[in-house]
Amino acid sequence: MRRTNLALGVFLGAIGAVAQVVAPPEILDPALRDLQQKHLAELKAVAVAVAAHTFPYRFYFSRVIDLDEQEQQRSDQRSVQFAKFEQKTVIQITGNYYASYSAERMNKEERARRTFQDVMLPILQVEVPQFADEPVVEGYALEISHHVSKKMLGVSTENPENVVLAIGKAAAARLIAATGEEEQKAALREASIFVNKQPAWLWPGETSQSVVEAEAPARPRAPAQPPISAPAPAATPGAAPRVTARDASPDALKSLQAAQQPTLDKLVHDLAGAAHFVGYAPPSFISFHKGVYLQLSLTTQLQENYAGSRYQAAALAFDEHIAHLIRPAVAYFNSDSGFDGMDFSTIVRAADKAEGGIAVEYIFNFPSLRCYEEFDCTGQQVINSGFILINGERIGLDLQSAEAGIRR
Repeated sequence: MRRTNLALGVFLGAIGAVAQVVAPPEILDPALRDLQQKHLAELKAVAVAVAAHTFPYRFYFSRVIDLDEQEQQRSDQRSVQFAKFEQKTVIQITGNYYASYSAERMNKEERARRTFQDVMLPILQVEVPQFADEPVVEGYALEISHHVSKKMLGVSTENPENVVLAIGKAAAARLIAATGEEEQKAALREASIFVNKQPAWLWPGETSQSVVEAEAPARPRAPAQPPISAPAPAATPGAAPRVTARDASPDALKSLQAAQQPTLDKLVHDLAGAAHFVGYAPPSFISFHKGVYLQLSLTTQLQENYAGSRYQAAALAFDEHIAHLIRPAVAYFNSDSGFDGMDFSTIVRAADKAEGGIAVEYIFNFPSLRCYEEFDCTGQQVINSGFILINGERIGLDLQSAEAGIRR
């Protein structure tokens, strides 16, 4: 199988998008583009949840696999999209996982199984429930690159190795619901698994749709990874933790969207000049950290010829743009609006750049937002209480330190 089987092909330039989700205008196939637009909220919810997860090693969404990590950090990380795989409509995710496995200690099947357990299964545990009720989704396709280290003529080398998993919708649902290894094996027999384009399997003595004959034996499988979660944000003065998880099912999000749509339309109309909303991504509700958040998709322009670091850009974007939106945006909602907070999701770029930029998300709960609204919290305290994501990676952000670097 060629890598291009999992790609959409040629894209229409670098158009701004949110987090790791491909922007609908970039998709050439009209049917897939319409699906991308229709389900943008669900795709963004998947991207945010995966980005908040702590993997054993660093994981990046990426349009291009087999990148070294420094190059990856500078590269486009939007990869969540609708695609075609063997004539079926699937949710496709590609990414680079910076685990380095020893070729002397782990064979090909063991390496593939570890990446499946540590990366692919947690991603499926997030995305499968999001699209359980969408009949047009026929399956899921994941392509993840990890690294393999070995010695050749006494010299240590490290090379990428690519694992592909394509699984139908029904089999994926059984896989994430499996309570034991045998149930997982049964679900995966209906999947296609490849390692470096060659059909593969994850356990000895088993076959899947993609395997012609059994591969080499592998060690017993480790227990399945739990569903994705993230550590709770630090407390902010005035903030109170929520005890029970809110219903974040697709149906609940759709009902909330319908109930709040008049308010959202007024918010967009009133704040359009200051907010710089992204036209193709209207405000929508997403599931994040066992809660429901209103995501506002924005663009932020810094001064012309800006050339600071991504941390400096995120700090400036907050101080010069996002902080000024918090009070007017929060004012549209009362204390019982049916969701937990707001996600200010913006593409930050220099004013003289029409394309590119970095994707930054500032995700705060309502107690923190109210604390800031009432001047009881500083911007730094709000940031410390929430989640800041740059190109999908959660970071710590110190406003004073970042901006002091700019002044120097």
